[in-house]
Amino acid sequence: MKILDNINDTVRDDLKIEIKRGSKVSVAAACFSMYAYQELKKQLESVDEFRFIFTSPTFVKEKAEKQKREFYIPRLSRETSLYGTEFEIKLRNEMTQRAIAKECADWIRRKAQFKSNTTKENMMGFLTVDADKAQTAYTPIFGFTTVDIGCERGNNTYNMVNCMEAPYSHQYMELFEQLWNDREKMQDVTDVVIENVSTAYEENSPELIYFMTLYHVFSEFLDDISDDVLPNEATGFKQSKIWNMLYDFQKDAALAIINKLEKYNGCILADSVGLGKTFTALAVVKYYENRNKSVLVLCPKKLAENWNTYKDNYVNNPIASDRLNYDVLFHTDLSRDKGTSNGLDLNRLNWGNYDLIVIDESHNFRNGIGTHSNTHENRYQKLMEMAIRSGVKTKVLMLSATPVNNRFVDLKNQLAIAYEGDSEYMDERLNTKKSLDDIFKQAQSAFNSWCKLDPEKRTTDELLRTLDD
Repeated sequence: MKILDNINDTVRDDLKIEIKRGSKVSVAAACFSMYAYQELKKQLESVDEFRFIFTSPTFVKEKAEKQKREFYIPRLSRETSLYGTEFEIKLRNEMTQRAIAKECADWIRRKAQFKSNTTKENMMGFLTVDADKAQTAYTPIFGFTTVDIGCERGNNTYNMVNCMEAPYSHQYMELFEQLWNDREKMQDVTDVVIENVSTAYEENSPELIYFMTLYHVFSEFLDDISDDVLPNEATGFKQSKIWNMLYDFQKDAALAIINKLEKYNGCILADSVGLGKTFTALAVVKYYENRNKSVLVLCPKKLAENWNTYKDNYVNNPIASDRLNYDVLFHTDLSRDKGTSNGLDLNRLNWGNYDLIVIDESHNFRNGIGTHSNTHENRYQKLMEMAIRSGVKTKVLMLSATPVNNRFVDLKNQLAIAYEGDSEYMDERLNTKKSLDDIFKQAQSAFNSWCKLDPEKRTTDELLRTLDD
């Protein structure tokens, strides 16, 4: 057994020696790149057989049917890696993709077969070469790309690969055979791979190029779209006075807020001062009032006149015709058990009956539970217990130009209002590798380290590079 560091001794150079005429090459990996094929084109052309297993569901029929459309655009990185990964941009920029794709597609038709794991079971990547009496295995192999075989550095600190000969290689060859012949776990995707590689050298219509461009610009937003969370225009909120007073960017924000409220029960509108967060929020309020939802605006006392004006029959109310009917209370009311506030009797108020709560200057609730030294519940805890967790399911729209002061936990505490402090619930909705709590801990640690960098290195890109999820 030997170790290839993929710097001085690369997997590519070793494969050029091990792959001989008549060899059989078997690969289990997350992705396949035609640029890796190009690096080993001479050797792969001489093999009798090349078998590849995608270790995660890739190009499987269920996926294709669910996303069936006139112009199919691969969504997953392991699918788009056929044309080169993010670390093979330099190769793509050489404008040789069309010729390489044509050669690769022709080779696949003659020599290769691809299957995909259809389960959610994790599979470790490896590669084996069966050349006459010599049998060699390489592990771990994460992808069949120029980075993984040592042609490119990528973003790896190190990329060590074990190279084993018989008898150690036998176990990997037997494992591959077992996986390859498992009809319950494997699905043949050779035709789909050929079809996708072929698109790289076919003449494409301007219409397809246009849709591809739109997809890459808006792909992040498309992931959030479904009929269940899109605003229902049948409510007539787009015919309201407030909607027609909004600028386009405010209309986009209002629609995005409704989408987030329906999907996650909460949203923070963090536009800067002077960009009209109040008017954007009023459009959202109008949408929910048109659906017969009960709305509470919770604001600092100094902003009460502003919010009251837009719901009352005043001559200086520009949206009086919308007849908004939300309640207005103050942050300080959460510390009171009796008395009246803004015309409401706090002793009789049903805090748990609000479907939507709009919190103006929500950064005032950034401290969370248990951050004060006194024994009384702080306003954050009263809000959580009386209005959010009790009664009907409550959606929360938070308005703040400064949702983060100097700690990422400021943001976490405000978001927790939306998911009632149940981080496990949100972990399931977000489907992240780490828990929400761990993500914020890592973010704060990364931010602290970033603050200690020299000014010339303390850039936004550097901070984003160290943040997770």
